[in-house]
Amino acid sequence: MGSVGEEITNETQPRSYWRWSKQDFYPEESFQSWSNYKNALSQTGSRFKDRLVSRSDDANEVGEIRKESENDMKKCLTWWDLIWFGFGSVIGAGIFVLTGQEAHNHAGPAIVLSYVASGISAMLSVFCYTEFAVEIPVAGGSFAYLRVELGDFAAFIAAGNILLECMVGNAAVARAWTSYFTTLLNRHPNSLRIHTNLADGYNLLDPIAVAVLVIASIIAMTSTKRTSYFNWIASAINNIVIVFVIVAGFAHADTSNLSPFLPHGAEGVFQAAAIVYFAYGGFDNIATMAEETRNPSRDIPLGLLGSMSLITVIYCLMALSLSMMQKYTDIDPNAAYSVAFQSVGMKWAKYLVALGALKGMTTVLLVGALGQARYITHIARAHMIPPWFSLVHPVTGTPIYATLLITISGACIAFFSGLDVLSNLLSVSTLFIFMMMSVALLVRRYYARGITPPGDALKLAIFLLLIIASSMGTSAYWGLDPKGWKGYTITIPIWVLATLGISVFLPQQRTPKVWAVPLVPWLPSLSIATNLFLMGSLGAEAFIRFGICTLVMLIYYVFVGLHATYDLAHQKSSKVLEEEDIGKPNP
Repeated sequence: MGSVGEEITNETQPRSYWRWSKQDFYPEESFQSWSNYKNALSQTGSRFKDRLVSRSDDANEVGEIRKESENDMKKCLTWWDLIWFGFGSVIGAGIFVLTGQEAHNHAGPAIVLSYVASGISAMLSVFCYTEFAVEIPVAGGSFAYLRVELGDFAAFIAAGNILLECMVGNAAVARAWTSYFTTLLNRHPNSLRIHTNLADGYNLLDPIAVAVLVIASIIAMTSTKRTSYFNWIASAINNIVIVFVIVAGFAHADTSNLSPFLPHGAEGVFQAAAIVYFAYGGFDNIATMAEETRNPSRDIPLGLLGSMSLITVIYCLMALSLSMMQKYTDIDPNAAYSVAFQSVGMKWAKYLVALGALKGMTTVLLVGALGQARYITHIARAHMIPPWFSLVHPVTGTPIYATLLITISGACIAFFSGLDVLSNLLSVSTLFIFMMMSVALLVRRYYARGITPPGDALKLAIFLLLIIASSMGTSAYWGLDPKGWKGYTITIPIWVLATLGISVFLPQQRTPKVWAVPLVPWLPSLSIATNLFLMGSLGAEAFIRFGICTLVMLIYYVFVGLHATYDLAHQKSSKVLEEEDIGKPNP
């Protein structure tokens, strides 16, 4: 009796948050001994098949899996917080740095069209995110949504890219922060970096970027609500600067600078659009805050759609003001707005612009640390990475370990890598995830396990493959022959017919009760097409890096992630069966 009492006491006694034993990192059966691990590896094929066809469900993501964190996050956010988080997470390095870079190198004055194209694609993705976030209000964002609709393996590919996006995004913004800080000091952008003999793009070491990342993460770890207050203040200051940039830019506008409007043709516009898409990245962080939102069904649509609509308008106006202030050939790729104001006689304005840019980048890092840690938390809850990273601190209500993972990895990348290297890689990863989200939404609307007839499921799979293939074909043809048109007479009709096929021949299996994406299947199908088109506009080097990173992720999955998730799923299945057996009456 005494041993049973001691066992109950040990089970109910809360464990310390500050722990790091092997059991906390790898509690699964496959990792308890070398013989277990060898046995798990011998079953890799069958386990992969199991994970490939397995699906989570809404109830599991919202309820059961959250228990892995041991403590709940605090519901403290409203739609007002989310709108400001939208401004804080999106407006930063992208608009202040990439606008000048791409206007100078690729688009010219037509950079405003690049922002329109990217903005439309981003808004399509926002619609898809909003429906999922309302129905599955958890911290996992796209990872949780894909786990429900496309399965564990697809979710892992997304999770790997989310991790990559988080680390690279933080590093890119932190590097840009250093560049604008040197502008405030009236020095060259690279003057505070350490020059080395490493390969070009990795030879300027940046300790300031590391320090900024660490400070932002410390604030994010202390309290979600406190971080929101800080974000309000910083974003408000940043918006004042943005209004100044737009008004002053138009006041010193010279319309002759808009000619030639398309110096590099439509090819340059879309090439720039794929890069400046980075400027819209970060809105998915708002979806990860759903678990801490008081009324997700109301607050998330207002927060996501409201902030992104305003941001798209702001970006287009800022890009247009820059193009009219200065000839695109004279735009400084590193500090475009500061140098442009200096060229029209407002030398003092460059310090105000630099301060606003710093404020914007600071909030991007702050909200990024907040939202990205929620991604990591939910990925760890599913045991894709060690569940130790899913633990939520009982006092702060924040995932401290997940925040540390993002901070340390991002700081290591920021220390070595240049912004041009980082932004290309980030755009591929972001566009890939958004494309998968659109596919998942179509699956969610037109396929329900155990209800959809096999024939309809096969039709949906065929139509989706045709939509993806035709979109890839359009993108490839554009890359091979930007001035051609014959290829589009094949790819575009296939896309239209495949989308029409879903609309006509397949009944919707699920209709959201609170908030739904309009014009389904056309809107998510268009989102697939635009995201793949922008991906195809990127250079081969970005895809090589993307391929290498994905290969590393797959190696990790085969040797670790696959077996951890398999054990977790079957452990829960066994537990459910045991509970059902206990509930049955004895014969």
